[in-house]
Amino acid sequence: MFIKEKIDGIKFYKFQPVQILALGFAAVILIGSILLSLPIASRDGNPTDYIDALFTATSAVCVTGLVTVDTGTHYSLFGQIVIMLLIQIGGIGFMTFATLIALILGKKISLRERLIMQEAYNTFNIQGVVKLALYVIGITFSIELLGAVALSTQFIPKYGLLKGLYFGLFHAVSAFCNAGFDLIGNFQSLTPYVENTVVNLTVCSLIIFGGIGFAVLTEVINYRKTRKLSLHAKVVLSATAFLIIIGMILFLVLEYNNPKTLGQLSIKGKLLASLFASVTPRTAGFNTISTSDMTTAGKFLTIILMFIGASPGSTGGGIKTSTAFLLFMTVVAVVQGKEDTEIYEKRINKSYVYRALGITMISFIIVIAVTMILSIVQNGEFIEFLYEATSAFATVGLTLGLTTRLTLIGKIIIIITMYIGRVGPLTITMAIAHKQHTTTNLIKYPEDKILIG
Repeated sequence: MFIKEKIDGIKFYKFQPVQILALGFAAVILIGSILLSLPIASRDGNPTDYIDALFTATSAVCVTGLVTVDTGTHYSLFGQIVIMLLIQIGGIGFMTFATLIALILGKKISLRERLIMQEAYNTFNIQGVVKLALYVIGITFSIELLGAVALSTQFIPKYGLLKGLYFGLFHAVSAFCNAGFDLIGNFQSLTPYVENTVVNLTVCSLIIFGGIGFAVLTEVINYRKTRKLSLHAKVVLSATAFLIIIGMILFLVLEYNNPKTLGQLSIKGKLLASLFASVTPRTAGFNTISTSDMTTAGKFLTIILMFIGASPGSTGGGIKTSTAFLLFMTVVAVVQGKEDTEIYEKRINKSYVYRALGITMISFIIVIAVTMILSIVQNGEFIEFLYEATSAFATVGLTLGLTTRLTLIGKIIIIITMYIGRVGPLTITMAIAHKQHTTTNLIKYPEDKILIG
């Protein structure tokens, strides 16, 4: 909650770091929605309906990718640039930009600002957060530039030099920030490039780099010097690799003979499309095959991967790979009769297990609640509602076609869900952590038993 302070007899309330982050995201969304609703932001010169502008701004800042109007055909160059900037700010965080501006102006980063940055990057302590912010900026722009160059080689032959370079930059930023916005037009996403090796592998690489978390990315880049990885980095890399490989194999098996997805593709196309379908639920939102034409099993697999999402301190959402990995290893420990959760010969404190369980259950409840509400206010099938709710909460951006059919209430519900998905898990984590650190267990009730299973 608020921190109440009294200076010179005047009482006022100072927001906690996590609240500043939440309000900061809301402020950026509000500014973005106003800009996108202006006549200059649309191709036809007419103002965009505010609810659609708000939906797009929320989706961009929350790096989701769900859209009610097509980005490539509805918005003008001005509108598209606004969306790209919102994606960039939402992806690496407005505090990173604030820090960069402060350093350029020669201002000193205060302790309070360092605490806010610690929350934003989800790090264990404030030591080195300013250096991490500079690393984030440098790494982000470097990787996005490389991605833009690679993608431009495929876009220039079709769209010309300037437009090809612009398309390359936009899609590189969108992919690294796990946003899923595209300029191809007519809600096609990247389906025209389903068998294009460069586009598929470049976008997949950008999604993975943006989704493993900036701290882990820094460790990987510096591995040659340090020859050492933290337990967190090992967990994130292992979980990410496992989910991508298993997901690719399952998609290949489930969709192999489906004529509307993989069935008509070459062997190379099937492999690329299966890899892409496994990577994009990391909360990216692009698609190279029709999601609505997938088998029911393929759709449900996508929902599972979306719910898990990316990794802590990244541009992605979901409950996070480390959370899922920790819960899985806890189950393994229970099956083996061990009292403690062990990962790579390290014992994990039970407080982290409780936190992971709490975040997962709260996230699950939110998804179920949103699914229930959508089933009341929308027409459609249950799988569409669950898919949309999970995609919005995990800030993924994949849809089975429900987004464009959303009613006013449906749009508002998804807007709130995307915001909660981007800011909520962080708030939940800090609330649980704060409670654990501040509560003194002076009173302990008598121990008793209940039947389990």
